[in-house]
Amino acid sequence: MKKIKIASFLFVLLAASAIIALLVVRSPSYTIKTNGKLYIVNKLSSDITVFDLFKGEEITRLPIKIEPHEAVTLSDQKNIVVTNYGDATVDGKSVTVINAKNNTIEKEIALDESLRPHGIMAFPNSNTVGVVTDSGNHLLVVNVETGIIEKKIPVGQKVSHLLVLHPKKPWVYVTNMVSSSVSVIDIDLGKVIKIIPCGLGTEGIDITPDGSEVWVSNNKANTVNVISTVTNEVTHTLAAGNQSLRLKFSIDGTYCLVTNALDGTISVYNQKSKKQIKIIDIPGKKHLFEKILYHTPRPVGILMHPNGLYAFVSNSNANKIEVIDMKTLALVSTIGAGKIPDGLTIVE
Repeated sequence: MKKIKIASFLFVLLAASAIIALLVVRSPSYTIKTNGKLYIVNKLSSDITVFDLFKGEEITRLPIKIEPHEAVTLSDQKNIVVTNYGDATVDGKSVTVINAKNNTIEKEIALDESLRPHGIMAFPNSNTVGVVTDSGNHLLVVNVETGIIEKKIPVGQKVSHLLVLHPKKPWVYVTNMVSSSVSVIDIDLGKVIKIIPCGLGTEGIDITPDGSEVWVSNNKANTVNVISTVTNEVTHTLAAGNQSLRLKFSIDGTYCLVTNALDGTISVYNQKSKKQIKIIDIPGKKHLFEKILYHTPRPVGILMHPNGLYAFVSNSNANKIEVIDMKTLALVSTIGAGKIPDGLTIVE
């Protein structure tokens, strides 16, 4: 009987030790210091995590009434604007404005009947943002200060999802997931000037700093299309990982990082050569031991720090943000988030 009790005690002790070790390994570990506040959009918990990148601590968490997806910082760094997408039961049709100085919600701006706002970008030197809607399939130009929709431009395709602005021309490029295309919209003219066919499930998008190329990820084709902004034609098709969702250029334009959700990896491409130079693995998928120790990774949203030193990637399954050192192209830290983190933005 005594041996059974000892064996039972040792088993419980080992099990408890294993659980504690597992929790320690899975806990976020932030070890760097850099400037700014990171705003993390948590879809399932319907809130925004505000994280101090220098102190390495959460400042606050702001509840959002309806499931949010993406966020952007205005050029004056005073406000964050969040798209309120909605969930399986409710269509979102508004954006939330956050005061970046005191981290409070200032107001909510209704978007009329254009439903499920998703992608958002800030126009330079203004209080306006561009918002695309999955159900409405519109590009809306919204004045954040007045709350007025200044323009409402039909995208002309299905499930318009994300967007980027050309740095030198009044052109906005919009990805359309169901239509598997990119719409080129002239903001001054207020209309689509070209539809560019792309790979199946066109979703992620970014533009080179000089404006010469737009790259888009195709989540069902597992490819990346390179578009020349001179001709607005696809010039290259690159192989990517499984369910390539989002992509982002480094601040200097040298690299393009692509999140592969089903592989749990980030592909790194050289922009000039169009060659894949590295695959960054997020722990949790390589083998059984990793699977036991970590959550199965699912990288989604991606953001570059304006100082060019770090990239932040939303690991939605693990409720973490993975931090990549852009000099070594290696994972160096993690940040705790809410449930299913997705969109990211920063205030310096």
